[in-house]
Amino acid sequence: MRESQPKTAEDLFNFLDGLGIEHKTKNHAPVFTVAESVALRDEMPGGHTKNLFVKDKKDNYFLLTVEEHATVDLKTVHQVIGAASKVSFGKPEKLMEYLGVIPGAVTAFAAINDTGGNVKVILDEALMTFDIVNCHPLSNDATTSIASKDLLRFMEATGHEPLVLKVTA
Repeated sequence: MRESQPKTAEDLFNFLDGLGIEHKTKNHAPVFTVAESVALRDEMPGGHTKNLFVKDKKDNYFLLTVEEHATVDLKTVHQVIGAASKVSFGKPEKLMEYLGVIPGAVTAFAAINDTGGNVKVILDEALMTFDIVNCHPLSNDATTSIASKDLLRFMEATGHEPLVLKVTA
């Protein structure tokens, strides 16, 4: 179980500042799906993300961060990410326990809450070709832009080996 409260957006921004990572955030109405967030595209250049919190039969958890329009084949992705079996979506309780976010607010930045190293973070190769990556800052009522190379630095600083793999079709 989690010893402390999940980090806030302010905690995240302070962490990024401490790493010397430039970031820019735009507040907006809460969005729960990629379709709802499309209106932001003209205002925010770069790759926009879709995040899948999945687990295998041995209760190994994975966070897949991919470009918003990418397709992930859940029947075969386990072979790429090193899962013990085919994957299914993780339960909201585990999402909150491990990543400190609710469904609809899943983000690569949630790695900051995974202090126990319970989740393997996978960044899709196609997403990482963008100079700028846009992710929710731990809630779905804002979007934060950072350089893709800085997303890798962020992952390392949270204790996660940033695995950049081709997980999309």
